[in-house]
Amino acid sequence: MSSNFDAPTFQWSFLHPRYWHTWIGVGVMFLISWLPYRVQRFIGKKLGLLIMRFFKSRRKIAERNLELCFPEMTRGERDRLLKENFEHMGLALIETCMAWFWPQWRVKKHVKYVGFEQIEEFKARKKGVLIVAVHSFNLEFGARAFGLHTTGYGVYRPNTNPVYDWFQYRGRSRENKLIDRLDVKQMIKRLRKGELVWYAPDHDYGRHRYAWAPLFAVDKACTTTGTHLLAAASKCDIATFTITRDREGTGYTLTLDPPMDAFPYDDEVAAAAYTNKFIERSILRAPEQYMWLHRRFKSRPEGEPSLYD
Repeated sequence: MSSNFDAPTFQWSFLHPRYWHTWIGVGVMFLISWLPYRVQRFIGKKLGLLIMRFFKSRRKIAERNLELCFPEMTRGERDRLLKENFEHMGLALIETCMAWFWPQWRVKKHVKYVGFEQIEEFKARKKGVLIVAVHSFNLEFGARAFGLHTTGYGVYRPNTNPVYDWFQYRGRSRENKLIDRLDVKQMIKRLRKGELVWYAPDHDYGRHRYAWAPLFAVDKACTTTGTHLLAAASKCDIATFTITRDREGTGYTLTLDPPMDAFPYDDEVAAAAYTNKFIERSILRAPEQYMWLHRRFKSRPEGEPSLYD
């Protein structure tokens, strides 16, 4: 698929010995992608528990995020959720292999679409749609599956390793088109042309185009105002998208919700708070599958102490 920036291309320098470990790693990913699905799930969960055991700093961050967001939970409930969360982290590594290398028929075999009949309505109105997603561990696979139904534009961040970046770009552009994450003008342009653009405003991106807005039990979460910027500039619709792994271990459900009906296009602070409510809803569909290892509340208002010390 085409994009608005120069796609990574193969270079003979990629064969230099300093990149051999990357080639071996991607080769292992390819081989894993062809294992039976049940075997992939088994490996993924075990891998996640190993990560939980050895990456204690990430475990600590996830524990703190769960404590901040769900203070009403008992310690035992949060511990169970944490264990499941790391299992899903391991599954995410396997799903990246699946997203990049599975043929289309195999992706379709494991995916169920809910609410995607709205796509034709969006197209009929010739109005752009900002697809608000969250950083669930299965987002890589979800983007591939979404693109098989309807192609959209995803926001792309290049990797510093050129060989990995080349593979990553090839994997992510199999069904979708990509826009550089810093090219806001291109995002607005695509929305004005009636395209679908993916956007994930659920992380703490620092004090740049931000507002303090509630998120779960945290009263002041640093929230990007990018959602408001894109929506106000393009007058697009905004709809949330989630992908959840079925607990039975059979596949995935992709849900496209109806457009937000009361988005405050004229108030970026209110828009941040409004968007966070939808982000909460998306996360609560499968909280064990969300990326809790991110320091979501690292930015604090002036004079307030860190929540992670």
